[in-house]
Amino acid sequence: MEKPTAPDALPLAADHKHFKGPPRPSRRRVVAFILAFTCIYYLLISQGLRDALFGWRPAHHDKHIKASCVQPDPIFPSQNDNLDKLQDIISSEGFRNATIDHLSGAVKVKSESFDDLGAIGEDKRWDVFYNLHAYLKATFPLIHDKLQVEKVNTHGLLYTWKGSDESLKPTLLMAHQDTVPVPPETIGAWTYPPWSGTYDGKYIWGRGAADCKSQLLATLETVELLLKAGFEPKRTILLSYGFDEECSGRQGAAHLANFIHERYGDGGIAVVVDEGSGFEETWGTVFFKPGTGEKGYIDVVATVRMPGGHSSIPPDHTSIGVLSEFITLIESEQYRLHLDHQNPYYQQLQCGAAYSPEFPKKLKKLLSKATSSHTCKAKRDHLAIEAAKQGPAIKYLMQTSQAADVISGGVKVNALPERVSVTVNHRINIGETSQVVRDRLTNLGGSIAKKYNLTLHAFDDKEEASSIILTETQHTLEVAPITPADGSVDGPFKVLAGTTRALYGEKAVVSPGIMTGNTDTKYYWDLTKHIFRFAPGYDPDAESMWRGIHTVDEKISVQYHLNSIRWFTLFVRNMDEATF
Repeated sequence: MEKPTAPDALPLAADHKHFKGPPRPSRRRVVAFILAFTCIYYLLISQGLRDALFGWRPAHHDKHIKASCVQPDPIFPSQNDNLDKLQDIISSEGFRNATIDHLSGAVKVKSESFDDLGAIGEDKRWDVFYNLHAYLKATFPLIHDKLQVEKVNTHGLLYTWKGSDESLKPTLLMAHQDTVPVPPETIGAWTYPPWSGTYDGKYIWGRGAADCKSQLLATLETVELLLKAGFEPKRTILLSYGFDEECSGRQGAAHLANFIHERYGDGGIAVVVDEGSGFEETWGTVFFKPGTGEKGYIDVVATVRMPGGHSSIPPDHTSIGVLSEFITLIESEQYRLHLDHQNPYYQQLQCGAAYSPEFPKKLKKLLSKATSSHTCKAKRDHLAIEAAKQGPAIKYLMQTSQAADVISGGVKVNALPERVSVTVNHRINIGETSQVVRDRLTNLGGSIAKKYNLTLHAFDDKEEASSIILTETQHTLEVAPITPADGSVDGPFKVLAGTTRALYGEKAVVSPGIMTGNTDTKYYWDLTKHIFRFAPGYDPDAESMWRGIHTVDEKISVQYHLNSIRWFTLFVRNMDEATF
């Protein structure tokens, strides 16, 4: 490009000796200009830039965040000399020793459930629950003498303590009797044998100690104590214990829920408390997080069918190779991160911003923006992306997960595999549906089928040679309804939060929580809107109970177990005095 040339000369308008230039602006005009510029600046510049430059944040945002996480006052039941002594009894050495023996004995009773269990009455592996029932009857004699005890589908347990006021809907406490199996090859890796129920002075060790015989025994200890103290409930109390939660609950909780529904109908239960999330220490705060939601669930089986033959004359890509490429394609991109405003973790962030001294400034700024406007799903969710940096356990509270867990195919080393398959497990994010998974896998499967000249059958119940077939198992579950959790409104959440703060102090922050897994509560949705997945025990000096769940060295702190009993004792009494 050529360099531009300047004109020879600028035209002169007048003799420069007499030219005075433009008139000077008055001081009033200068002040007016500055004021106008300042106003325009504050109208046009983004709040994000103001935040970055000056740390400015509107006061109404803080008020809105705090209003979204109201902490009710501690709730104590009305004074009653006999019942008030229960807290001292639970703290006594005699009761401590007794409940250690009770939980240790329960752990010693094997109650494993397996994915391949046959029919009840035919598969002898179900019979372990007869032993557990006999143990519970011997350990809690008053319950089995005073309460109505019903067995549902042979091994499901339903205890009913009839209340005096039929206008009050029942309180329903849940747990499950079964445990995951202990693989024989892992027994040598345990510090103490998995069925020993060993007490080492702090922990009770063994399969099921934490998941979920502690909660099972805590609820039974609570009712036994209340019976001994002469408690006479106005509100009916139900104890419902399934026996196959670890393999989806179809024989246990599903039958129990139907049985209870026939008796009480839609919305016939005041509140349900089942196993679930407990406490978390983060941002300088102890949060107690009753689960108020659950992710959805879908297993998709992808099958590749291709011609067989002798492996000495193979095609460029066998069915195993094609399936492997499909799995790689699935894993090459994750589902989007999105924190829906209905997601309980969004509410925990609000609680953190309102009450935690160490809550990250960047999260608080992003939360303020999210509070004032919903994030468009087509855009990147910057709040979710920032929150996910805390680790996978947090990330998957805001994202549909995918995991290729089971694969099969090939029967002989010199025979080309004609049929291979993989099962991909998904836990569906709040705000999404199972159709999101079907659509994505259909799209990915279509690209693989086209590449290798195969026919795609996606969720159409059809199958043929030289094809990719996508099917789903019968366990598909949509995202659970979200439980109301406003601490300013009289209702079950306020009672739960008030009970928790009564036991653990007013510094305890009760926030809605969510886990990445599912519980037996999925069968109870029609019975109440108020379902809480909550493990109410707390021992700040103990290792996390989650470390040993479903693996070696499962254990539970005795102090944690005792605090669970304290909590359930207070909660049952507080619910009994509630009028909703």
